Amino acid sequence: MKMFPYGHATHPQWTMAAGLVLAQLRAQMALHGYASSPTLALLYITDHYAGAAQEILDHLGAELPGITDWSGTVGVGVASNNVEYFNEPAMAVMLCELPSDQYRVFSGVSPLSLGFEAHTALVHADGNTPDLAGLIEEMAARTATGYLFGGLSASRARTVQFAASGDGNIRGHGAARGVFSGGLSGVAFGPGVHLVSRVTQGCQPVSKARNVTAAEKNLVTMLDGEPALDVLLRDLGVSLEQPQRALEKIRNTLVGLVRSGDADGGNAVGRAGNFGSDVIVRHIVGLDPGRRGIAVSDQLHAGMQLAFCQRDKQAARADLVRVCAEIREELEPMELTMETASALVASQADAAPHPARRIAGAVYVSCSGRGGPHFGGPSAEMQIVRRALGDVPLVGFFAGGEIARHHLYGYTGVLTVFAQAD
Repeated sequence: MKMFPYGHATHPQWTMAAGLVLAQLRAQMALHGYASSPTLALLYITDHYAGAAQEILDHLGAELPGITDWSGTVGVGVASNNVEYFNEPAMAVMLCELPSDQYRVFSGVSPLSLGFEAHTALVHADGNTPDLAGLIEEMAARTATGYLFGGLSASRARTVQFAASGDGNIRGHGAARGVFSGGLSGVAFGPGVHLVSRVTQGCQPVSKARNVTAAEKNLVTMLDGEPALDVLLRDLGVSLEQPQRALEKIRNTLVGLVRSGDADGGNAVGRAGNFGSDVIVRHIVGLDPGRRGIAVSDQLHAGMQLAFCQRDKQAARADLVRVCAEIREELEPMELTMETASALVASQADAAPHPARRIAGAVYVSCSGRGGPHFGGPSAEMQIVRRALGDVPLVGFFAGGEIARHHLYGYTGVLTVFAQAD
């Protein structure tokens, strides 16, 4: 599998940004080692361009006639290799060369056909869609592995998704032109597309994991048999007798939840003191002093696990490096010849990819509350990814929620790479 051409640019006028992106794509398609006949494009734009989404897709489609399928969405920021664009007009595009029988673009007017054997899927979703969590679980159940990756569109203006399929649209739904609002869309991949994906959490536990022993809707009242509010105050070392200090500490605290049966090994907090990929981070939205309860922005029930946590820059950096290292370790051969090992060392020195790593491209979906500012500076998050993963083609966006497996996350990053099979 050859590397996927990719391009990114920012400009007040989308036509100028598109021209810069097209120049990068065409230059790479002419290089040895890059795909020359891609058919699938991933397109991400910032919300500054949301009003021109249809014009952008039409223009890029006309300039790249070999691309038969498009997928993507809008974010408050977009990402590419080593760079993040926040609060500015920008776009990022990656062209994927995959066997035509190994992927399908799907949307509301071009649903995933029953005849296609989906193993995994890239999913873009509108956060305002009713019963979104149920739709995500249903979509995951339609794949052989149960694994989805992607995120929720994020926009301060119009929320859009791109989904144009060479297979056409379902009868009776008209001739949609590839730009949608609402629902789910994306790309399903067959068994011949080898993907490696990891979730990185942006929060550090500040308490041990406890069992939810009593809860009603979004209010947890008992943790390990004790009043939940009392447990929270004790773990944070604060008291309601000093309300200003207590509320300030609570505002900076979130909860990590694990649904019954989801936790690996039965504990939300791993041996290294970090959250595992089964943990879903949610806000504390209120306190109930009368019932000694804590209100959380999710539905709770007895049997779940809960750990209090806080957003931590150092923990987020370390965990991001960890997931990149895990991906590299999975893709690199266990035993290397001296020649290959030397080439890998050399490639790391100049940040160029090497075939032994077998990465053709990557998609990174991060929380809109992360990005450079959370990691210490402009584009810092993507710079960490580049240093840890290598100089590989990468595009992505900053989302209103992240999707991995059948879960909807917050404050996380989901890194997925396309690679050659063993």
